[in-house]
Amino acid sequence: MRASHADRERAVDVLKAGFAEGRLAQSEYEQRMSRAYQAQTHTELQMLVADLPQGPVPQAQFAPRPMMPAVPATFLPMQMPMPQPTNGAATGALVCGLIAPFTWGLTSIPAVILGHKARAEIRRTGQRGDGQAVAGLVLGWLGIGAWALFFLVMALLAVSRG
Repeated sequence: MRASHADRERAVDVLKAGFAEGRLAQSEYEQRMSRAYQAQTHTELQMLVADLPQGPVPQAQFAPRPMMPAVPATFLPMQMPMPQPTNGAATGALVCGLIAPFTWGLTSIPAVILGHKARAEIRRTGQRGDGQAVAGLVLGWLGIGAWALFFLVMALLAVSRG
């Protein structure tokens, strides 16, 4: 589309602002000014001011073209899903199971309860921590089993003496 005198003046105003802000050197400013006054089309004017912050000279609106990505989708990095947080009950089960020997097995029952609770929540929500829950369950049941064995031995000793 051919440019009018008003179009050239708008482009010159953009160039003046760019020069005043220090975005154009004196020689480049003068060269672009002379090309702006000689421009015959909107495209020529747009090329002169496209790299300046005031943007290109307004043009007639055409049908928008669909935006194509600069890089084919084949070479774009895969979108990784956000990792789920670790289930708190699973961590609690593991901690209770680990400290059971130091508490004489008192934390074994909470380890088993938290372990079963955590596994149910993990299946329902997809959170992480299933290994922690299983470890808490195993340690908890070992602690309960140790107490059960202790009471069984004590009962047998009491019966054998009596």
